[in-house]
Amino acid sequence: MTDILIVGAGPVGLTMAAELARYGIGVRLIDRAPHATETSKALVVWSRTLELMDRMGCTGAFLAAGLRAPGASIRSGETILGSPRFEGIASAYNFALMIPQRDTERLLAAHLRSFGVTVERQVELVGFHAAEDGIEARLRHADGREESVRTPWLIGCDGAHSAVRHGLGLTFAGAAQGDDWLLADVRLDGPGAPPPDEIATYLHRDGPFVVFPIPGRRARVVATLGPTDAAHPRPDPTLADVQALIDRRAGGGFRAADPVWLTHFRINERKVAEYRRGRVVLAGDAAHIHSPAGGQGMNTGMQDAVNLAWKLAMVQRGEADPRLLDSYSPERSAVGDMVLRNAGRLTDMATLANPAAQAARNLALRFLLGFHAVRDRMATTMSEIEIAYAGSPLSVGPGAGARFEPEAYGGKPPGAGGAPRFVLYAADAERGAALTARYPGLLEPAPRSPPDASGLLVVRPDGYVGLSAAGGAWDEAERYLQALARAD
Repeated sequence: MTDILIVGAGPVGLTMAAELARYGIGVRLIDRAPHATETSKALVVWSRTLELMDRMGCTGAFLAAGLRAPGASIRSGETILGSPRFEGIASAYNFALMIPQRDTERLLAAHLRSFGVTVERQVELVGFHAAEDGIEARLRHADGREESVRTPWLIGCDGAHSAVRHGLGLTFAGAAQGDDWLLADVRLDGPGAPPPDEIATYLHRDGPFVVFPIPGRRARVVATLGPTDAAHPRPDPTLADVQALIDRRAGGGFRAADPVWLTHFRINERKVAEYRRGRVVLAGDAAHIHSPAGGQGMNTGMQDAVNLAWKLAMVQRGEADPRLLDSYSPERSAVGDMVLRNAGRLTDMATLANPAAQAARNLALRFLLGFHAVRDRMATTMSEIEIAYAGSPLSVGPGAGARFEPEAYGGKPPGAGGAPRFVLYAADAERGAALTARYPGLLEPAPRSPPDASGLLVVRPDGYVGLSAAGGAWDEAERYLQALARAD
């Protein structure tokens, strides 16, 4: 019993497997589908995810394959109500990286193969139960053969219909929104089309119409179609339906052509109350699904995986107390709540049906988006760089739980090596070296200079501040590390 079993080889499962493999942990990654995603699905990778990819070692491949969108626009007919720009995001990645999910999965799978791990396809989890020091899982292969495996941890990254979540019997609380939505991946031509590197939202009395750029001068369009009639389901959308929406809601002036994906979907907003039960853990859509507004879903799931992987690796390697894992669910569940709330608000705002409310919304947006600070706040929220873990059991001291500013790294970011380590930032190098020597499994061997010489910081492997204290608070640092260290 050595390999951690990960179920689901979408972006979240691939991230989880790659991070664990990078840390020297054996993994098996299974997926019941015969092949990877072939459609665009999730389209945007935001700034904070790209920063975390620096630790993973795969940012460059994504930048080469994606399209950098420097901003967005919110429109009503031919009137631009506001144009949030992403250049002001406090990150080296101050843009939205537009990249189809099929390419995201392809690049992550290649990154995973660099560690000698491949996806096992047409392998389905059909059941599991707790066993001594692990989980006994039953797998079914494409030829019908069943296999019983023992794993120390079972990780469910298997999406909204998660077999792992169902096996735990967890409630996926929430509801489906009543509207049908149209989705089409097309080419847009004509002088009235929005810029090919801009996310454009058209607010119309019939509902929103949104254009997302895709590499290769293509675009995705998304629009509400109204409430679902269960007795008379809508036929599959056509290119003519897309053009009719362009003409009515976006003012015409451009044409849709060359469709490669036309479909309907409905928005579900659901979440589990706990992400972990014993040795079974959930991440991504298995734990939370929400409106695609803001493009947060895949990013949130990939960040779930990064958060969990370093903790699990430190525990598996015997370098940290198993209690470290108790921080995963409260940290990521709080983020899931926030993302669910923000995406729901954006959707509610865009889908207002009352004409008076729509007019008031448009007036307010035009006024508010005239302020630089409001535009910056919108971009920063979408980028996810301000996600923090202030309420975490791992966060101690003023400002703890916040993202450690990348420019303070002094080169190599924390967590970029082959083993997860906390990093000590202390002005007293001699005392710092003595402390790191006492906790070689937890801390990088060499302390680093702090951004502020009067402070002492312990930064987590995922680049968030764990301990924030005064420069001479060595006893406090010792207590913090003692609480993390594995008790022999």
